[in-house]
Amino acid sequence: MIKLLRLTAILEAATGLAMLAVPASVARLLLGAEISGPTFSILRVAGLGFVSFGIACWPASPSTTQSRSAFRAMLTYNPLVTLYLAYLGITTHPIGPLLWPTVALHAVLTFLLAYHWNQNRLSPRPTP
Repeated sequence: MIKLLRLTAILEAATGLAMLAVPASVARLLLGAEISGPTFSILRVAGLGFVSFGIACWPASPSTTQSRSAFRAMLTYNPLVTLYLAYLGITTHPIGPLLWPTVALHAVLTFLLAYHWNQNRLSPRPTP
């Protein structure tokens, strides 16, 4: 579980860093859109949020409340972003070349997170 949570945290923080450094490239690769003006600022603010989300979801240790909260946050975020990006891919044209791979990645992460969540929920807990 910790490795999966670390992976998701790294991916979100890396996405945020990309949004900070090259927002136009991120918009083009994901959405096939050219951006200008205030959109750069909006994407950079979103990038700060992604970096913060990645840092906040970095697990302390397997048994801490913080790690369980981070796991729930990622388990909430990933299916929502999967559905929204898939919706954009279906209803918006043009789309960027990385949109569907990103949808697939988030779908896989959703499956893995849900599987781990279910395994931990069903496994017996040690008694204190």
